[in-house]
Amino acid sequence: MTDRFIHDVPVRWSDMDAYGHVNNARFLTLYEEARVAMFFVGARKHGLGSFEEGIVVARHEIDYLRPVNYSEPVRVEIWISELRAAAFTVSYELFDAGVLASRAKSICVPYNLAEGHPRRLNQTERDFLAPYYSG
Repeated sequence: MTDRFIHDVPVRWSDMDAYGHVNNARFLTLYEEARVAMFFVGARKHGLGSFEEGIVVARHEIDYLRPVNYSEPVRVEIWISELRAAAFTVSYELFDAGVLASRAKSICVPYNLAEGHPRRLNQTERDFLAPYYSG
């Protein structure tokens, strides 16, 4: 079974729309916070700092399954559903009070910010991603 990186993300009052639900665009922020926790904080715990040097998002895809209200933090579960030489797909599920509220995917590309171009994943990065890879 594939491991999942799990991160609780607080819902802020500013995330709400006029209907009292988390605004659809703010879901990207909730997913981003969980992704940053995985690739910066989580990776650093494994001695990996290269993701902090540059990852860009090439694409997002979100399915909204139910509204999320202002409440306790939401739980975001992350795994890697596609792993290529120079890109990987991060898949997410967002749970509100234990109920699945949204699914999403982000295609991420390792990026050399200093030189301004994409780069390939190195072996240490691939090793970090391997337990989370469902392929």
